Amino acid sequence: MSEQPPYLRIADVLRRRIADQEWVPGDRLPSRAQIAEECGVGENVIRRAQELLISQGVLEGRAGSGTYVAAPRQRVRVVRSSAREQPSGSPFRADMKAAGKQGDWESRTEAKVPASAEIAGRLGIAEGDLCVRTVYEFLADGRPVQLSTSWEPYDLTAGTLVVLPEGGPHAGVGVVNRMSQIGVTVSHAVEQPEPRQASAEEASRLGIQKSALVTRIRRTYYSDQGRPVETADIVVPAAMCEIVYEIPVNPR
Repeated sequence: MSEQPPYLRIADVLRRRIADQEWVPGDRLPSRAQIAEECGVGENVIRRAQELLISQGVLEGRAGSGTYVAAPRQRVRVVRSSAREQPSGSPFRADMKAAGKQGDWESRTEAKVPASAEIAGRLGIAEGDLCVRTVYEFLADGRPVQLSTSWEPYDLTAGTLVVLPEGGPHAGVGVVNRMSQIGVTVSHAVEQPEPRQASAEEASRLGIQKSALVTRIRRTYYSDQGRPVETADIVVPAAMCEIVYEIPVNPR
């Protein structure tokens, strides 16, 4: 078995010292040089260990001040389930209400956006074909807790009342219910979650540290004919939210 990298070992040491209340929320940690001397490693190892703990929400860095023990945060539960989509109401708002928060979202839609090679592959269209792209920020008590960018084939909804996901008489009712208005039955969705570090843009929009851990969910909705009707990249910050999958079971 390979030896644990030094920065991971130091991260465990720092995490344990916090758990033992040697440092409590709000305490400023000693300098990297001091911790490095105590632990017998280089300052770069301490920096990497602290960056990891910052990304996990254990520590927080304050520009020009130092590194502090972060106050425990209650994570918001985000439930993923196509069964929760209803003709009226929003599953996201329901999740936020259950957590005692006000759920809402802001969006920006652009029509006739050429599909990149990746998006074209996910939607089963040709690269450069036109899409409707909508960028979302989901808010809990006014604070961004989730990002999403959605693409729909323009030729599917062009000329209909549902061409704009957040406009018209069917605004904001979700993909399944909007598509039903134009005779398209959405039968299932496929989601691929993967952990990664936040990009600089994502960190800025979510108000988290650059390189903090997030879960990116690549979701695609399919019609009962097997056609992809929407695909989205959903970004959820690990320190703020926990993702729970609700799987319907149909007894035979």
